[in-house]
Amino acid sequence: MTGDDILQLFAYLLPAVVTGAVAFYFFRLHTRNEEGRRRFLLHKNSQKNTLPIRLQAYERMALFLERISLTNLVVRVAPKSPEKIDYENLLIRTIENEFEHNLSQQIYMTDECWNVIKAAKNATIQAIRKSAMSQSESADKLREDLLSDTMDKLSPSATALSFVKKEIGELW
Repeated sequence: MTGDDILQLFAYLLPAVVTGAVAFYFFRLHTRNEEGRRRFLLHKNSQKNTLPIRLQAYERMALFLERISLTNLVVRVAPKSPEKIDYENLLIRTIENEFEHNLSQQIYMTDECWNVIKAAKNATIQAIRKSAMSQSESADKLREDLLSDTMDKLSPSATALSFVKKEIGELW
């Protein structure tokens, strides 16, 4: 083979190689686009199925936050004995039971939202303990103290509920 033959062979092969490379590039681009489209459609279908479940989880946690709001809690849970410590324990146990009942909802919400809800629960329990350390002698007096303490400040539940509402707004 002479140099001219090699040059002529190269002249014939170059367009074929370029055409093959371009075809490979477009085939790969098409495959990626199809994979992205399938992934998008799968995500869209799963979103359609999971959105109602996620909204239900947020609804349950909003209900939980309303139920553990000190004002609502004290009105709903009456003392069973005149002892202050018994009423304190009853309120805390009620909050913990409500929380444990809704533990599974955390898988449907962001970690940040779940942490805000837990912080509201813990802050509510701390408020109950703080009021119980006061000079109140009876369960009824503790109940009055808790109600008067909540009158002049925003409850942790209200703050957490605002966060939950904001997060639900971002789902749309």
